[in-house]
Amino acid sequence: MKKYYPVTSGVIYQKVLGLIKAVDDVSLFIRKGETLGLVGESGCGKTTTGRLILQLERPTAGHVCFEGRDLATLAPLELRAMRRRIQVIFQDPYSSLNPRMTAGQIIGEPIKVHQLAPTPEARRDRVIELLSVVGLNRPMMARYPHELSGGQRQRLGIARALAMEPEFIVCDEPVSALDVSIQAQIINLLEELQARFSLTYLFIAHDLSVVRHISDRVAVMYLGRIMEIADRQALYEEPLHPYTKALLSAVPIPDPVVEASRERFVLQGEVPSPLNPPPGCVFHPRCPIAVPECRLEVPALREIRPSHWAACIRAE
Repeated sequence: MKKYYPVTSGVIYQKVLGLIKAVDDVSLFIRKGETLGLVGESGCGKTTTGRLILQLERPTAGHVCFEGRDLATLAPLELRAMRRRIQVIFQDPYSSLNPRMTAGQIIGEPIKVHQLAPTPEARRDRVIELLSVVGLNRPMMARYPHELSGGQRQRLGIARALAMEPEFIVCDEPVSALDVSIQAQIINLLEELQARFSLTYLFIAHDLSVVRHISDRVAVMYLGRIMEIADRQALYEEPLHPYTKALLSAVPIPDPVVEASRERFVLQGEVPSPLNPPPGCVFHPRCPIAVPECRLEVPALREIRPSHWAACIRAE
């Protein structure tokens, strides 16, 4: 899957100056019932990948297959029916909710649009049920988003996603805007809902400790490309790609003795521009183990160990 954005100049006669390669040849699969964590630095293309899967944006090239059907080729009416099964929890609970609608209206609107309840009374009962499922009480129905705390707003966003009775949910950094104590509550809620409703998650985040807690497998992304994919335990205990090692070495450890003695993997320089990515491996300008071949060859994502993939010619 690829997503390129043209950079243009001029107002009337626009000239394309270049392409921003936000997502560049990304391939992923997610098993039914699992959580795939997608991690990386800000601007690496994580959110764009989620939006492409949701068809909020159309890919420049490639396919997005859900149960054998390519979402990128569906007609609008077919895609609308499919949207019931694929939902999203947005990053910012402050901007993703309509400030002019009450909590009851926010949850009830998709139920009404897709005619999931035969009567207004049935819709109201469904809204009350969903509020209870995410840990909110009945009086919350009459409140507006500005009357709720950050954690309550995110619970409201989760309830809105569940209103469609989905099978797959893209969680786009759902806890990054919340306090640490509230983050734990939301993560535990997502895990409970997954077990209760047999949900599948794509969990996008930059906090590796959060991803480790909730994910079954983890994919590491850098400058629009996948660097490494592995089971959670294998990736955190034996990372193969130098970028993954650098990310993990930046995560603080509560034990001061272990923290003082562990090996550091510090990266030099800044992330290159996606408008002008480096040739060969996009990570080679910052890689401490780069060799001349890294500047010439784009490394393929290959299976180095069973179910452990890495895009590095030196990984073994």
